[in-house]
Amino acid sequence: MGLKREKVADLYIRVSTDEQADKGYSQRNQEEMLRKYCSNHCIEIRNVIYEDHSAKSFNRPEWKKLLSNLKKHRNKIDLVLFTKWDRFSRNAGDAYQMINVLREFGVEPQAMEQPLDLSIPENKMMLAFYLAAPEVENDRRALNVFYGMRRAKKEGRYMGLAPVGYKNKIDGSGNKYIALKEPDATTLHWVFQELSNGTFNTEQVWKEAKKKGLKCSKNAFWQLIRNPLYCGKIFIPKFKDEESYFVRGQHQPVISEALFDRVQEILDGRGRIYRSKIQTRNDFPLRGFLICPICGNLLTASKSKGRNGYYSYYHCRKGCTYRIRVEKLHEAFEHELRRYIPRKEIYPIYRNVLAETYYELTHSSQVSKRQISKQLKEYEKRISHIRNLLATQKIDPLDYLEIKNQYSSTVDDLNKRLEAVCGSIPPIETLLKKDINRLMTFDKIFSTGNIEDIRSLIQTIYPQKLMFYGTLIERAEVNKIIKSVYDYDKNIE
Repeated sequence: MGLKREKVADLYIRVSTDEQADKGYSQRNQEEMLRKYCSNHCIEIRNVIYEDHSAKSFNRPEWKKLLSNLKKHRNKIDLVLFTKWDRFSRNAGDAYQMINVLREFGVEPQAMEQPLDLSIPENKMMLAFYLAAPEVENDRRALNVFYGMRRAKKEGRYMGLAPVGYKNKIDGSGNKYIALKEPDATTLHWVFQELSNGTFNTEQVWKEAKKKGLKCSKNAFWQLIRNPLYCGKIFIPKFKDEESYFVRGQHQPVISEALFDRVQEILDGRGRIYRSKIQTRNDFPLRGFLICPICGNLLTASKSKGRNGYYSYYHCRKGCTYRIRVEKLHEAFEHELRRYIPRKEIYPIYRNVLAETYYELTHSSQVSKRQISKQLKEYEKRISHIRNLLATQKIDPLDYLEIKNQYSSTVDDLNKRLEAVCGSIPPIETLLKKDINRLMTFDKIFSTGNIEDIRSLIQTIYPQKLMFYGTLIERAEVNKIIKSVYDYDKNIE
């Protein structure tokens, strides 16, 4: 009678990423227990497999390699050993299928701490319990997290990593919230303001925002300008019988709700004024506004290399040969703008408009300034209060220092935020002291302004496209408001 051979086993040791910190699940601990078990039961160890993937499915790299190896050495390996059944799988349906696959290879899966003889039908009930319990635990944990996050959203709290323009913070009570991050928040206010004007398309505004320091991909920028979070709203998605809706967020909005709605109308095409789809260079501020006098198509612009350098032209395309030198056209256009002379009776009105526009554009920053100043006063009161408690020996000096350091850190952060906000608000006194006549002169804006100012100016004065015959502007219907504010002097040379 021959000797009964020892059983041969592969040790399967799995620990997912979120279990690494748990010493009871550590790979070293599992291996030690399994080796001791094999030694006590005279089981020969062939391979030790280490896995660091979740047991929600069998789509795990090391398990696939093990399965391929077992198939190659069919009927030569007796056992795949692991500590508990949740190391094998956390999905009952997948586990039963995998057990059948292993049996085809002549291999029996077995849990050291939860041994089951699967040849006994009743033991399958215990197996179902061992497999289902972790799955139920996972589902319950996920459901608790879901309900907790939904409740927090309903209370107006933003959950997760702070979006562009905000940063994650924790208040004195340990509650997490998002706060404005400068200078990104100011840049985002500028973004929405530019989009609401309708002068530049989205890609152009994105590129300008990047120049201002906004770190955001093109795709993320599209999602950003559609996100109602920036006007202070939190979206609650539909769940069961509860319809989706918005709630007022606890965070400070970057823009007003009216400005956000205006931008959405522009993006949807309902409130479209004019948005050039051409990437406009500073050399060609009139590109996109000019019509060819020969064929009526929209003129483009480019530079041509000549004998002595490069020459810039506004020109037609698609077979039309019309072109005009940029310098000649700009000189003619600047001369045309010089004819518009602001009426003196408008100066006081212009000052009021300037002040109103200033407060409208800086409204968000002004609100931030007031809120931060209010928070600073509150923390100053708290520091004064704990100082009184220390003086009356109601708190220990060490406790006083700990609380004071915590408050001082918050105060320093608030002072930095206040400094950044104040730096983004130009003083209104400086603007109002400037020569109003100079501010209202169109040709000065055209010759010294940046590309955004110039194109906004052209769009404001001339709602329709312009046509040049040499130096003569045709089809130049002027905005009615401009006519009421400016005199047009035909005699200026």
